[in-house]
Amino acid sequence: MEALMLAAGIGDRLGDSVDGRPKVLMQFGGATLLSRHIANLRAAGLDRLTVVTGHHRAMIEDEIDRIGASDFVHIVFNPDYREGSLVSMHVGLSALDHAGPILFMDGDVLYDRRMIDRLVGPGCDNRFLLDRGFVPGDEPVKICLSGGRFVEFRKKVDVEFDLWGESVGFFRFAPDIARALRARCEVYLAEGRRLEPYEEVIRDVLLAAEDGVFGYEDVTGLPWIEIDFPDDIRRAEVEILPRLGEGDTP
Repeated sequence: MEALMLAAGIGDRLGDSVDGRPKVLMQFGGATLLSRHIANLRAAGLDRLTVVTGHHRAMIEDEIDRIGASDFVHIVFNPDYREGSLVSMHVGLSALDHAGPILFMDGDVLYDRRMIDRLVGPGCDNRFLLDRGFVPGDEPVKICLSGGRFVEFRKKVDVEFDLWGESVGFFRFAPDIARALRARCEVYLAEGRRLEPYEEVIRDVLLAAEDGVFGYEDVTGLPWIEIDFPDDIRRAEVEILPRLGEGDTP
């Protein structure tokens, strides 16, 4: 099994908090997010991590060399990284051979490594991570189910549901679904919809799938945070980092 991570963005909503560095190079507890990702994926038994880079890609390459992970990490460069996550998703999916399942991941998340175990372990071939303990608002991407069926996957929700939670931004996809996502990306690109978030592509494939193709893992209670704003950095350091176990430090 291999992982595909998006790490191409500029992180402009963080302003001066990252000093121009890619978000995966932010440090928490003396370790970069990237080094933590690599340690967690290796511990879970994954074979390779493909990282889609863009903004200051050389910095990411230097970090991979520094931690001695060149044998584990494959770099793919997205020259159009300023156009958004959907383009990066397409670049990354196009670089894979789709011979086995993949873990698709956002790079800007500090999290408990048990989340990776939930995706690697036995269960549905295609899985979301769902956290019911979120604060509703316009920012979280919501996963909504009704009667056990997925009915929505978006920030803004206008459907009936009986269960919902926030998406962590980590997914497991079987080879056929990964190919379907790549094909759907190509439709968006052909239609000039390059600036759409990658979640729209996943949503299309999810809602078109037959019952039982997708499942979810409830990770409510496990510590994690997606880092988009300066206050997220403070929360990561004060609220999330102290709750991570010793095994979560590279």
